[in-house]
This record gives sequence, structure tokens and C-alpha cells, in this order.
Amino acid sequence: MSDAGVTMMPPLVSADDLVELGRAVRALEGDSFASRLMRLFGGQMRLISNSLPESARKAIALATDAALNTAVRVALRSLDKSAAAAKPRVRLHQAAAAASGALGGAFGIAATAVELPISTTILLRSIAEIARENGENLANPEAGLACLNVLGFGGEPSAEVGHSRYYETREQLARGLGDVNFLLLKQGVATELTPMLMPYLTRLAARFGVLVTEKLAAQAVPVVGAVGGAAVNAAFAHHFQAMARGHFTVRRLERKYGAEAVRFEYERLRGELKPASAK
Repeated sequence: MSDAGVTMMPPLVSADDLVELGRAVRALEGDSFASRLMRLFGGQMRLISNSLPESARKAIALATDAALNTAVRVALRSLDKSAAAAKPRVRLHQAAAAASGALGGAFGIAATAVELPISTTILLRSIAEIARENGENLANPEAGLACLNVLGFGGEPSAEVGHSRYYETREQLARGLGDVNFLLLKQGVATELTPMLMPYLTRLAARFGVLVTEKLAAQAVPVVGAVGGAAVNAAFAHHFQAMARGHFTVRRLERKYGAEAVRFEYERLRGELKPASAK
């Protein structure tokens, strides 16, 4: 009891876990992928992105859909077998993504249909290893979809003031998934994706497609070429690895403390982040 006779409540989350949660907040609510690319390649990248012809945007959309359809099958069938390493092989996956990015840098949007499914699968393997390190059971299809969700994180901040970019995206992607039977989904995914997943994939494709367009715009900057294309894809991989570390830290802490306690502390830390980032 305090001097005032009021019982002091223990902190919702331990001091050590708050430090980890703070890192997650900085990753998930910090710079967007576009702003990171702008620092690397300047305003020319944004001009290219804004001026892409409709035919190029359709090609990107088709490549994104194909990549995500491949990724969802990987996520629901084989991530538990592919993430066996004791520690996430972050640098190995960045190097592999860079190698596939050299193709995009050399041949531009025309190579997207070939390069994007490869780089997306590499990213998903890396995300899965980070998930497993944080205690996720990748034999569970729900954990596989949590890995896929990472591909939707890190876009531009919400237009609505005061909203968490991370929680807003996570809630939008989760909409309707409560009706999905994950066991049947895992058994049936080899033949045909359940129609129940289609709204989810549409929402994910809309978010992932924006990031893919930004990546391809950076690769299209005249001075980039194959070497720069590799650098862009390495940055692409680094971005999603940072999102994965943040996301699966939050999920691990939710299993430990409960979702409400973690969100309360997350929002408090996010509020403290804004003044610091404005300096």
C-alpha cells in the first residue's frame, strides 16, 4: 500500500520486454519503405513511380497476384520444414534477394513476372525463420498467414491522425479470417485456394503491390542497373525482416501478457515516438 492507501499496480509489461516492444514500435511505425528508398535514390524514384503507364501497373498487379498465390501455398504447406535453422539467416536471405534483384535491375519491369515470385518466396522463408525464433509454431496455418501479413506492413502512414499504422493494417488483413477453417485450408491448399481467402489476398495484394511498385520504380532509375537492382532488393529484404522482427515480437508478447496489455503499452510507446521523430 502507498502512503495514500492506494494499492500500487505492477507494470503491465516487464522492463526488459518494454525495451523489446519499443524496438518493435520504432520498426513498425517508423519510416515507410518508400521514404527509405527516397534516401537511397532521391526524388527521381517517386517521379518514375507516379508516371508509370497503365500497362506497367497492370503487369505489376498480375505479377504481385502470382507471387502471393505462390507465397500462400508455401506459407500454408512448407514453412515449418523450411525454417529449421537455429538463428534466422538474415544475411543469407538478403544476399539471395539481392541476386534476384539484379535480374530486375538489368531487365526492368519486363523481368517482374520471373523475379517477383522468387524474391517473395525468399522473403517469406526469411520471415518464417524470424517467426520461429519468436516462438511461432509454423505447422499451424494461422502462423503461416501471420508470416504473409508481414508483406503488407511498412507502407505510408495512415491518413487518420492518431492511428497505429501497424494495428490498422493488421486488423484490415484479419477481417473475415475468423470464418476460415485453418485445418481444412492446410489440407486443401494443394488443389485450390478456398474462396474465403480471396478477400484476404486482395487486401494483401493491394498493400504489397504498392511496395513492389516503389521497388520497381527505384530499379528503373537510369543510374541503377543490375548492381543497383541488387541493392534495391537487399533493401526490400531488410525492410521486411525489420517488419517481421517487430510483428513477431508483438505476437510473442501478446502470448505472454495478453493482447490488450501489449496494445496499451504499444500505443503509449508510439505516443512517445512521435515527438522524438519530429526533432
